[in-house]
Amino acid sequence: MGTPSDAQPVSVGPADLPVFCPNPAMPLWSSHPRVFLDVSQTGAARCPYCGTEYRLEGGARAGHH
Repeated sequence: MGTPSDAQPVSVGPADLPVFCPNPAMPLWSSHPRVFLDVSQTGAARCPYCGTEYRLEGGARAGHH
C-alpha cells in the first residue's frame, strides 16, 4: 500500500487558500499536527509530515496575497 507521498498531488484553487495539511478529505488515521503550506509563491508545496504535495491551479500568482 502506498504512502500519501506516492499519491497524485492535491490540486487546490484560490478559494481553498490558505492550504493546510492534513486536509479535510484525509482519513482520521492519517492525522498529524496541522501545518499551513504556502503554495502562492512557487505554485506547490509538500507537507513536512506526510509528504502530500499540494499544487495551486494555474501555478504561482505574482503579487497575490
